[in-house]
Amino acid sequence: MAPRKAVYATGDFTVNAFLSLLAIVYVPYFLTQVAGLRPELAGAVQIVGRCVDAVSDPLMGRISDGCRWKAGRRRPFFLIGALPFGLFFALLWLDLRGASQGALFAYYTAMFVLGSLAMTTVSVPYLALLPEMAIGYDARTSLNTWRNAGAVLGVFAAVVFRPVANLLGGGPAGFRAAGALFGVLFALPWFAIHRISWERPDFQARDAHMTFLDGLRLLLGHGSFRRLTGMYLCGRVSMDLISAMLILYFTHYLGRSSDFELMMLCFLSTVLLSLPVWLALARRFEKATIFTLGTLWWAVAQLALLMVQPDWPRGWVFAFAPVIGFGYAVVDLMPWSMIGEVVDEDELASGERREGIYNGFFMFVRKVAGASGVMAAMFVLGRLGYHQGDVQPPAAVEAIRWLATVVPAALLLVSAGFARGYPLTRAEHVRILARLAERGDHANVAPSASSISARTAG
Repeated sequence: MAPRKAVYATGDFTVNAFLSLLAIVYVPYFLTQVAGLRPELAGAVQIVGRCVDAVSDPLMGRISDGCRWKAGRRRPFFLIGALPFGLFFALLWLDLRGASQGALFAYYTAMFVLGSLAMTTVSVPYLALLPEMAIGYDARTSLNTWRNAGAVLGVFAAVVFRPVANLLGGGPAGFRAAGALFGVLFALPWFAIHRISWERPDFQARDAHMTFLDGLRLLLGHGSFRRLTGMYLCGRVSMDLISAMLILYFTHYLGRSSDFELMMLCFLSTVLLSLPVWLALARRFEKATIFTLGTLWWAVAQLALLMVQPDWPRGWVFAFAPVIGFGYAVVDLMPWSMIGEVVDEDELASGERREGIYNGFFMFVRKVAGASGVMAAMFVLGRLGYHQGDVQPPAAVEAIRWLATVVPAALLLVSAGFARGYPLTRAEHVRILARLAERGDHANVAPSASSISARTAG
Protein backbone atom coordinates (compact mmCIF):
# COMPACT_ATOMS: atom_id res chain seq x y z
CA MET A 1 0.00 0.00 0.00
CA ALA A 2 1.52 3.27 -1.18
CA PRO A 3 0.86 5.34 2.01
CA ARG A 4 2.56 2.72 4.17
CA LYS A 5 5.52 2.52 1.81
CA ALA A 6 5.73 6.31 1.96
CA VAL A 7 5.85 6.21 5.77
CA TYR A 8 8.56 3.56 5.64
CA ALA A 9 10.55 5.80 3.25
CA THR A 10 10.68 8.59 5.84
CA GLY A 11 13.33 6.54 7.65
CA ASP A 12 15.75 6.99 4.79
CA PHE A 13 14.71 10.64 4.58
CA THR A 14 16.13 11.21 8.07
CA VAL A 15 19.24 9.07 7.52
CA ASN A 16 20.15 10.54 4.15
CA ALA A 17 19.41 14.08 5.29
CA PHE A 18 21.79 13.55 8.21
CA LEU A 19 24.56 12.05 6.07
CA SER A 20 24.07 14.54 3.22
CA LEU A 21 24.18 17.49 5.61
CA LEU A 22 27.50 16.23 6.94
CA ALA A 23 28.93 16.00 3.41
CA ILE A 24 27.31 19.05 1.78
CA VAL A 25 27.12 21.64 4.55
CA TYR A 26 28.66 20.55 7.85
CA VAL A 27 32.24 19.60 6.94
CA PRO A 28 33.04 21.77 3.89
CA TYR A 29 31.05 24.86 4.96
CA PHE A 30 29.94 25.04 8.62
CA LEU A 31 33.11 23.73 10.24
CA THR A 32 35.44 25.81 8.05
CA GLN A 33 33.48 29.00 7.34
CA VAL A 34 31.28 29.33 10.47
CA ALA A 35 33.06 27.43 13.26
CA GLY A 36 36.52 28.38 11.96
CA LEU A 37 38.07 24.89 12.03
CA ARG A 38 41.05 24.31 9.71
CA PRO A 39 40.14 22.26 6.57
CA GLU A 40 42.43 19.36 7.51
CA LEU A 41 40.84 19.08 10.96
CA ALA A 42 37.35 19.46 9.50
CA GLY A 43 37.99 16.47 7.23
CA ALA A 44 39.49 14.50 10.12
CA VAL A 45 36.31 14.93 12.20
CA GLN A 46 34.54 12.51 9.85
CA ILE A 47 37.37 9.99 9.78
CA VAL A 48 37.38 9.58 13.56
CA GLY A 49 33.63 9.01 13.45
CA ARG A 50 33.95 6.47 10.66
CA CYS A 51 36.59 4.52 12.56
CA VAL A 52 33.97 4.05 15.27
CA ASP A 53 31.42 3.09 12.60
CA ALA A 54 33.75 0.34 11.39
CA VAL A 55 32.83 -1.55 14.55
CA SER A 56 29.44 -0.12 15.50
CA ASP A 57 27.58 -0.58 12.19
CA PRO A 58 28.28 -4.33 11.65
CA LEU A 59 27.97 -4.92 15.41
CA MET A 60 24.55 -3.23 15.51
CA GLY A 61 23.51 -5.44 12.62
CA ARG A 62 24.66 -8.56 14.42
CA ILE A 63 22.95 -7.46 17.64
CA SER A 64 19.65 -7.09 15.81
CA ASP A 65 20.18 -10.45 14.04
CA GLY A 66 20.54 -12.12 17.41
CA CYS A 67 17.73 -10.32 19.26
CA ARG A 68 14.80 -12.47 20.30
CA TRP A 69 12.63 -9.86 21.96
CA LYS A 70 8.88 -10.39 21.90
CA ALA A 71 8.54 -7.02 20.17
CA GLY A 72 10.88 -8.16 17.35
CA ARG A 73 14.52 -8.18 16.28
CA ARG A 74 14.60 -4.78 14.53
CA ARG A 75 11.63 -2.55 15.34
CA PRO A 76 12.31 -1.88 19.07
CA PHE A 77 15.51 -0.06 18.11
CA PHE A 78 13.46 2.61 16.31
CA LEU A 79 12.05 3.66 19.67
CA ILE A 80 15.38 3.35 21.47
CA GLY A 81 17.35 5.50 19.05
CA ALA A 82 14.87 8.13 17.83
CA LEU A 83 15.31 10.81 20.50
CA PRO A 84 19.13 10.51 20.82
CA PHE A 85 19.35 10.77 17.03
CA GLY A 86 17.56 14.13 17.00
CA LEU A 87 19.34 15.44 20.10
CA PHE A 88 22.91 14.77 18.97
CA PHE A 89 22.16 16.15 15.52
CA ALA A 90 21.09 19.44 17.13
CA LEU A 91 24.26 19.54 19.25
CA LEU A 92 26.44 19.32 16.14
CA TRP A 93 25.60 22.93 15.27
CA LEU A 94 26.55 24.70 18.49
CA ASP A 95 29.07 27.51 18.12
CA LEU A 96 32.15 27.46 20.38
CA ARG A 97 33.25 30.99 19.68
CA GLY A 98 36.79 31.74 20.87
CA ALA A 99 37.74 28.10 21.50
CA SER A 100 41.10 26.74 20.37
CA GLN A 101 41.46 24.52 17.31
CA GLY A 102 42.00 21.54 19.63
CA ALA A 103 38.85 22.25 21.63
CA LEU A 104 36.80 22.76 18.45
CA PHE A 105 38.07 19.49 17.00
CA ALA A 106 37.37 17.58 20.23
CA TYR A 107 33.80 18.88 20.62
CA TYR A 108 32.70 18.48 17.00
CA THR A 109 34.29 15.03 16.79
CA ALA A 110 32.50 13.91 19.97
CA MET A 111 29.12 15.12 18.72
CA PHE A 112 29.79 13.56 15.33
CA VAL A 113 30.52 10.19 16.94
CA LEU A 114 27.50 10.31 19.26
CA GLY A 115 25.21 11.38 16.42
CA SER A 116 26.52 8.57 14.21
CA LEU A 117 26.00 5.98 16.96
CA ALA A 118 22.42 7.16 17.49
CA MET A 119 21.79 7.01 13.75
CA THR A 120 23.28 3.51 13.59
CA THR A 121 20.84 2.37 16.28
CA VAL A 122 17.87 3.15 14.04
CA SER A 123 19.27 2.93 10.50
CA VAL A 124 20.87 -0.53 10.51
CA PRO A 125 17.78 -2.38 11.85
CA TYR A 126 15.66 -0.25 9.46
CA LEU A 127 17.62 -1.36 6.40
CA ALA A 128 17.82 -4.96 7.64
CA LEU A 129 14.02 -5.02 7.83
CA LEU A 130 13.56 -4.28 4.12
CA PRO A 131 14.59 -7.71 2.70
CA GLU A 132 12.30 -9.28 5.30
CA MET A 133 9.26 -7.22 4.29
CA ALA A 134 9.91 -7.71 0.55
CA ILE A 135 10.99 -11.20 -0.49
CA GLY A 136 10.72 -11.09 -4.29
CA TYR A 137 13.39 -9.80 -6.72
CA ASP A 138 11.14 -7.06 -8.14
CA ALA A 139 9.31 -6.40 -4.85
CA ARG A 140 12.60 -5.35 -3.30
CA THR A 141 13.29 -2.98 -6.16
CA SER A 142 9.83 -1.46 -5.71
CA LEU A 143 10.17 -0.91 -1.95
CA ASN A 144 13.73 0.35 -2.42
CA THR A 145 12.45 2.85 -4.99
CA TRP A 146 10.17 4.32 -2.33
CA ARG A 147 13.06 4.26 0.14
CA ASN A 148 15.27 5.95 -2.43
CA ALA A 149 12.65 8.65 -2.98
CA GLY A 150 12.81 9.31 0.75
CA ALA A 151 16.61 9.49 0.47
CA VAL A 152 16.36 12.07 -2.32
CA LEU A 153 14.01 14.17 -0.21
CA GLY A 154 16.64 13.90 2.52
CA VAL A 155 19.14 15.53 0.16
CA PHE A 156 16.50 18.23 -0.49
CA ALA A 157 16.46 18.84 3.27
CA ALA A 158 20.25 19.08 3.31
CA VAL A 159 20.20 21.60 0.45
CA VAL A 160 17.67 23.90 2.14
CA PHE A 161 19.39 23.72 5.53
CA ARG A 162 21.61 26.75 4.84
CA PRO A 163 18.70 28.94 3.60
CA VAL A 164 16.67 27.87 6.64
CA ALA A 165 19.59 28.87 8.88
CA ASN A 166 19.68 32.25 7.15
CA LEU A 167 15.92 32.70 7.66
CA LEU A 168 16.40 31.96 11.35
CA GLY A 169 18.89 34.77 11.76
CA GLY A 170 21.96 33.58 9.91
CA GLY A 171 25.43 33.11 11.34
CA PRO A 172 26.12 30.78 14.29
CA ALA A 173 22.71 31.50 15.88
CA GLY A 174 20.87 30.64 12.65
CA PHE A 175 22.71 27.34 12.26
CA ARG A 176 22.02 26.50 15.91
CA ALA A 177 18.29 27.13 15.48
CA ALA A 178 18.16 25.18 12.21
CA GLY A 179 19.96 22.28 13.89
CA ALA A 180 17.35 22.16 16.66
CA LEU A 181 14.48 22.31 14.16
CA PHE A 182 15.88 19.56 11.96
CA GLY A 183 16.71 17.45 15.02
CA VAL A 184 13.00 17.30 15.84
CA LEU A 185 12.19 16.42 12.21
CA PHE A 186 14.72 13.57 12.31
CA ALA A 187 13.40 12.02 15.52
CA LEU A 188 9.63 12.04 14.91
CA PRO A 189 9.31 9.72 11.83
CA TRP A 190 10.74 6.72 13.68
CA PHE A 191 7.67 6.42 15.87
CA ALA A 192 5.46 6.18 12.76
CA ILE A 193 7.84 3.70 11.11
CA HIS A 194 7.66 1.51 14.20
CA ARG A 195 3.88 1.50 13.94
CA ILE A 196 3.57 0.48 10.26
CA SER A 197 6.50 -1.95 9.95
CA TRP A 198 6.43 -5.65 10.77
CA GLU A 199 8.68 -8.72 11.08
CA ARG A 200 8.33 -12.32 9.92
CA PRO A 201 7.89 -14.76 12.84
CA ASP A 202 9.62 -17.60 10.92
CA PHE A 203 12.77 -15.49 10.48
CA GLN A 204 12.91 -14.70 14.20
CA ALA A 205 12.17 -18.28 15.23
CA ARG A 206 15.59 -19.49 14.04
CA ASP A 207 18.43 -19.03 16.52
CA ALA A 208 21.62 -17.19 15.53
CA HIS A 209 24.51 -19.53 16.43
CA MET A 210 27.35 -17.87 14.57
CA THR A 211 29.60 -15.48 16.53
CA PHE A 212 30.07 -11.90 15.39
CA LEU A 213 33.65 -12.50 14.21
CA ASP A 214 32.75 -15.72 12.40
CA GLY A 215 29.84 -13.96 10.74
CA LEU A 216 32.08 -11.09 9.69
CA ARG A 217 34.61 -13.51 8.18
CA LEU A 218 31.86 -15.28 6.23
CA LEU A 219 30.50 -11.94 5.04
CA LEU A 220 33.92 -10.75 3.82
CA GLY A 221 34.46 -14.07 2.08
CA HIS A 222 31.14 -13.85 0.21
CA GLY A 223 32.05 -13.27 -3.45
CA SER A 224 28.76 -11.68 -4.53
CA PHE A 225 28.83 -9.31 -1.58
CA ARG A 226 32.43 -8.26 -2.27
CA ARG A 227 31.46 -7.45 -5.86
CA LEU A 228 28.39 -5.52 -4.73
CA THR A 229 30.47 -3.65 -2.16
CA GLY A 230 32.95 -2.60 -4.85
CA MET A 231 30.11 -1.28 -6.99
CA TYR A 232 28.58 0.66 -4.15
CA LEU A 233 31.83 1.93 -2.65
CA CYS A 234 33.08 3.64 -5.81
CA GLY A 235 29.65 5.02 -6.66
CA ARG A 236 29.13 6.31 -3.12
CA VAL A 237 32.50 8.09 -3.02
CA SER A 238 31.51 9.83 -6.24
CA MET A 239 28.14 10.87 -4.84
CA ASP A 240 29.50 12.32 -1.60
CA LEU A 241 32.55 13.91 -3.20
CA ILE A 242 30.35 15.76 -5.70
CA SER A 243 27.94 16.76 -2.92
CA ALA A 244 30.78 18.26 -0.89
CA MET A 245 32.48 20.00 -3.80
CA LEU A 246 29.45 21.50 -5.56
CA ILE A 247 28.83 24.16 -2.91
CA LEU A 248 32.49 25.18 -3.24
CA TYR A 249 32.30 24.88 -7.05
CA PHE A 250 29.44 27.37 -7.23
CA THR A 251 30.93 29.65 -4.59
CA HIS A 252 34.58 29.84 -5.61
CA TYR A 253 34.76 28.67 -9.25
CA LEU A 254 31.54 30.03 -10.77
CA GLY A 255 31.23 32.89 -8.27
CA ARG A 256 27.47 32.27 -7.88
CA SER A 257 27.02 30.86 -4.38
CA SER A 258 23.28 31.58 -4.35
CA ASP A 259 22.80 29.39 -7.45
CA PHE A 260 23.88 26.26 -5.58
CA GLU A 261 20.54 25.60 -3.89
CA LEU A 262 18.60 26.27 -7.11
CA MET A 263 20.86 23.94 -9.10
CA MET A 264 20.41 21.21 -6.48
CA LEU A 265 16.63 21.60 -6.49
CA CYS A 266 16.57 21.16 -10.29
CA PHE A 267 18.93 18.21 -9.99
CA LEU A 268 17.00 16.44 -7.21
CA SER A 269 13.65 17.02 -8.92
CA THR A 270 15.03 15.13 -11.91
CA VAL A 271 16.23 12.32 -9.63
CA LEU A 272 12.74 11.93 -8.16
CA LEU A 273 11.03 12.02 -11.55
CA SER A 274 13.44 9.48 -13.01
CA LEU A 275 12.92 6.84 -10.29
CA PRO A 276 9.73 5.39 -11.88
CA VAL A 277 11.59 5.16 -15.20
CA TRP A 278 14.43 3.16 -13.65
CA LEU A 279 11.92 1.00 -11.74
CA ALA A 280 10.12 0.14 -15.00
CA LEU A 281 13.44 -0.73 -16.66
CA ALA A 282 14.46 -2.86 -13.67
CA ARG A 283 11.37 -5.02 -14.16
CA ARG A 284 12.60 -5.90 -17.66
CA PHE A 285 16.36 -6.10 -17.22
CA GLU A 286 18.86 -7.31 -14.63
CA LYS A 287 19.63 -4.96 -11.75
CA ALA A 288 23.36 -4.98 -12.50
CA THR A 289 22.63 -4.01 -16.12
CA ILE A 290 20.49 -1.08 -14.99
CA PHE A 291 23.21 -0.02 -12.56
CA THR A 292 25.83 -0.06 -15.33
CA LEU A 293 23.69 1.98 -17.71
CA GLY A 294 23.01 4.64 -15.07
CA THR A 295 26.62 4.79 -13.94
CA LEU A 296 28.03 5.25 -17.43
CA TRP A 297 25.41 7.89 -18.26
CA TRP A 298 26.31 9.84 -15.13
CA ALA A 299 30.08 9.54 -15.69
CA VAL A 300 29.85 11.02 -19.20
CA ALA A 301 27.59 13.86 -18.00
CA GLN A 302 29.92 14.62 -15.08
CA LEU A 303 32.92 14.86 -17.41
CA ALA A 304 31.01 17.29 -19.61
CA LEU A 305 30.66 19.59 -16.59
CA LEU A 306 34.41 20.22 -16.85
CA MET A 307 33.71 22.41 -19.88
CA VAL A 308 31.61 24.92 -17.90
CA GLN A 309 33.14 28.39 -17.61
CA PRO A 310 32.30 31.11 -15.03
CA ASP A 311 30.99 33.45 -17.75
CA TRP A 312 28.47 30.94 -19.13
CA PRO A 313 24.78 31.96 -18.85
CA ARG A 314 22.99 30.51 -15.82
CA GLY A 315 20.57 28.57 -18.03
CA TRP A 316 23.42 26.65 -19.66
CA VAL A 317 24.79 25.60 -16.30
CA PHE A 318 21.36 24.57 -15.00
CA ALA A 319 20.86 22.43 -18.13
CA PHE A 320 23.37 19.94 -16.71
CA ALA A 321 21.13 19.27 -13.69
CA PRO A 322 18.55 16.97 -15.36
CA VAL A 323 21.18 15.13 -17.41
CA ILE A 324 23.32 14.32 -14.38
CA GLY A 325 20.31 13.64 -12.15
CA PHE A 326 18.97 10.93 -14.45
CA GLY A 327 22.10 8.80 -13.99
CA TYR A 328 22.58 9.69 -10.32
CA ALA A 329 19.19 8.18 -9.44
CA VAL A 330 20.21 4.62 -10.18
CA VAL A 331 23.63 4.55 -8.48
CA ASP A 332 22.16 4.52 -4.97
CA LEU A 333 18.91 2.74 -5.82
CA MET A 334 20.23 -0.50 -7.31
CA PRO A 335 22.88 -1.63 -4.77
CA TRP A 336 20.44 -1.39 -1.87
CA SER A 337 17.82 -3.35 -3.81
CA MET A 338 20.46 -6.02 -4.61
CA ILE A 339 21.59 -6.69 -1.05
CA GLY A 340 18.47 -8.76 -0.30
CA GLU A 341 19.53 -11.38 -2.86
CA VAL A 342 22.98 -11.49 -1.24
CA VAL A 343 21.33 -12.20 2.13
CA ASP A 344 19.25 -15.01 0.58
CA GLU A 345 22.38 -16.55 -0.95
CA ASP A 346 24.08 -16.33 2.45
CA GLU A 347 21.09 -18.01 4.11
CA LEU A 348 21.42 -20.90 1.70
CA ALA A 349 25.05 -21.34 2.80
CA SER A 350 24.83 -20.54 6.53
CA GLY A 351 21.25 -21.46 7.48
CA GLU A 352 20.80 -18.12 9.26
CA ARG A 353 19.01 -14.89 8.38
CA ARG A 354 21.73 -12.25 8.73
CA GLU A 355 20.24 -9.13 7.15
CA GLY A 356 21.53 -7.09 10.07
CA ILE A 357 25.25 -7.71 9.72
CA TYR A 358 25.11 -7.34 5.91
CA ASN A 359 23.20 -4.08 6.05
CA GLY A 360 25.34 -2.89 8.96
CA PHE A 361 28.51 -3.43 6.95
CA PHE A 362 26.91 -1.83 3.90
CA MET A 363 25.92 1.21 5.98
CA PHE A 364 29.52 1.45 7.18
CA VAL A 365 30.68 1.37 3.55
CA ARG A 366 28.20 4.14 2.74
CA LYS A 367 29.59 6.29 5.57
CA VAL A 368 33.29 5.60 5.17
CA ALA A 369 33.17 6.06 1.39
CA GLY A 370 31.80 9.56 1.70
CA ALA A 371 34.01 10.47 4.66
CA SER A 372 37.19 9.26 2.96
CA GLY A 373 36.45 11.09 -0.26
CA VAL A 374 35.54 14.33 1.50
CA MET A 375 38.52 14.13 3.88
CA ALA A 376 40.95 13.54 1.02
CA ALA A 377 39.43 16.47 -0.90
CA MET A 378 39.61 18.79 2.11
CA PHE A 379 43.23 17.75 2.76
CA VAL A 380 44.16 18.59 -0.83
CA LEU A 381 42.40 21.94 -0.61
CA GLY A 382 44.09 22.69 2.71
CA ARG A 383 47.53 21.98 1.20
CA LEU A 384 46.67 24.33 -1.67
CA GLY A 385 45.82 27.20 0.66
CA TYR A 386 42.02 26.94 1.01
CA HIS A 387 40.97 29.00 4.04
CA GLN A 388 38.07 30.77 5.73
CA GLY A 389 36.97 33.59 3.43
CA ASP A 390 35.51 34.42 0.02
CA VAL A 391 38.74 34.75 -1.99
CA GLN A 392 40.71 31.53 -2.51
CA PRO A 393 44.08 30.77 -4.20
CA PRO A 394 43.78 29.91 -7.94
CA ALA A 395 45.29 26.45 -7.34
CA ALA A 396 42.60 25.63 -4.77
CA VAL A 397 39.85 26.84 -7.10
CA GLU A 398 41.17 24.67 -9.95
CA ALA A 399 41.36 21.68 -7.61
CA ILE A 400 37.70 22.23 -6.64
CA ARG A 401 36.79 22.15 -10.33
CA TRP A 402 38.55 18.81 -10.94
CA LEU A 403 37.32 17.26 -7.70
CA ALA A 404 33.75 18.07 -8.76
CA THR A 405 34.06 16.60 -12.26
CA VAL A 406 36.93 14.35 -13.37
CA VAL A 407 37.69 12.47 -10.13
CA PRO A 408 34.10 11.30 -9.48
CA ALA A 409 33.65 10.39 -13.15
CA ALA A 410 36.72 8.13 -12.98
CA LEU A 411 35.35 6.41 -9.85
CA LEU A 412 32.02 5.85 -11.58
CA LEU A 413 33.76 4.03 -14.41
CA VAL A 414 35.46 1.74 -11.88
CA SER A 415 32.07 1.12 -10.27
CA ALA A 416 30.63 0.05 -13.63
CA GLY A 417 33.54 -2.36 -14.00
CA PHE A 418 32.61 -4.12 -10.74
CA ALA A 419 29.06 -4.64 -12.04
CA ARG A 420 30.23 -6.53 -15.10
CA GLY A 421 29.29 -10.20 -14.82
CA TYR A 422 27.49 -9.83 -11.49
CA PRO A 423 26.32 -13.38 -10.61
CA LEU A 424 23.03 -12.85 -8.73
CA THR A 425 20.67 -12.54 -11.67
CA ARG A 426 16.90 -12.79 -11.57
CA ALA A 427 17.04 -16.47 -12.60
CA GLU A 428 19.68 -17.28 -9.99
CA HIS A 429 17.58 -15.66 -7.27
CA VAL A 430 14.54 -17.73 -8.26
CA ARG A 431 16.72 -20.84 -7.93
CA ILE A 432 17.93 -19.75 -4.46
CA LEU A 433 14.39 -19.12 -3.23
CA ALA A 434 13.28 -22.50 -4.57
CA ARG A 435 16.06 -24.28 -2.68
CA LEU A 436 15.24 -22.38 0.51
CA ALA A 437 11.57 -23.36 0.13
CA GLU A 438 12.53 -27.02 -0.38
CA ARG A 439 14.57 -26.85 2.80
CA GLY A 440 11.63 -25.27 4.65
CA ASP A 441 13.51 -22.06 5.54
CA HIS A 442 10.91 -19.71 4.02
CA ALA A 443 7.57 -20.50 5.56
CA ASN A 444 4.51 -18.86 4.09
CA VAL A 445 3.47 -16.41 6.78
CA ALA A 446 0.11 -14.75 6.34
CA PRO A 447 0.64 -11.06 7.17
CA SER A 448 -1.94 -8.98 8.92
CA ALA A 449 -4.22 -6.86 6.81
CA SER A 450 -2.72 -3.67 8.23
CA SER A 451 0.86 -4.50 7.23
CA ILE A 452 2.87 -3.49 4.19
CA SER A 453 3.67 -7.09 3.40
CA ALA A 454 0.73 -7.95 1.20
CA ARG A 455 1.87 -5.34 -1.28
CA THR A 456 5.63 -5.88 -1.04
CA ALA A 457 6.19 -9.57 -0.51
CA GLY A 458 5.46 -10.35 -4.15
